[in-house]
Amino acid sequence: MNPSQASAQAEQICRLAPVIPVLVVHDPAHAAPLARALVAGGLPALEVTLRTPAALEVIAEMATVEGGTVGAGTLLTPADVSAAVKAGARFGVSPGSTAKLLDAAEEAELPMLPGAATSTEAMALLERGYTVQKFFPAEANGGAPALKAIGAPLPQIRFCPTGGVSLKNAPDYLGLSNTLCVGGSWVAPQDKVEAGDWDGITELAREAAALAR
Repeated sequence: MNPSQASAQAEQICRLAPVIPVLVVHDPAHAAPLARALVAGGLPALEVTLRTPAALEVIAEMATVEGGTVGAGTLLTPADVSAAVKAGARFGVSPGSTAKLLDAAEEAELPMLPGAATSTEAMALLERGYTVQKFFPAEANGGAPALKAIGAPLPQIRFCPTGGVSLKNAPDYLGLSNTLCVGGSWVAPQDKVEAGDWDGITELAREAAALAR
């Protein structure tokens, strides 16, 4: 898969809903009910970060949930890409990018949201063919005003800002012409996951899914 095809598929995934839940899941038993709760609330694209020992098993469980599109976040190495694809991930997300990581994703035909924090990084990805990128860490990099400024001379690029995005500031990003969606963890707070409050998570998802963009 070439980068332009990867970005086209990534854009389709980003357009499924205004928010992609960023999920850190410790217990595989929570995977399927959490995915069902988020999908029921209108958030079908799910990013499971590879930050826990259970992450790959969680991806495998979520991949069986009807209506969901599960992806793997925090991809850092070619080995991460291979493991994520084997587990059932249908897209990948990385905090930044390296040539080896992108080579592996392209070879595995895994649509990627590669991370960029500066104009130079965004331009390098664009040069390779990636027109859809992750802006990370969004708030630490200046938030929506910074993304607007970076995007002004680079109208070819669309972003999914992630990192410090919340229900309160998500509209600031979604109001930008260069933002397809945002990534956020607030729709699946750890306390609700641990308590099995799936109805509460569905309500949070509905609230997020209703955000204008």
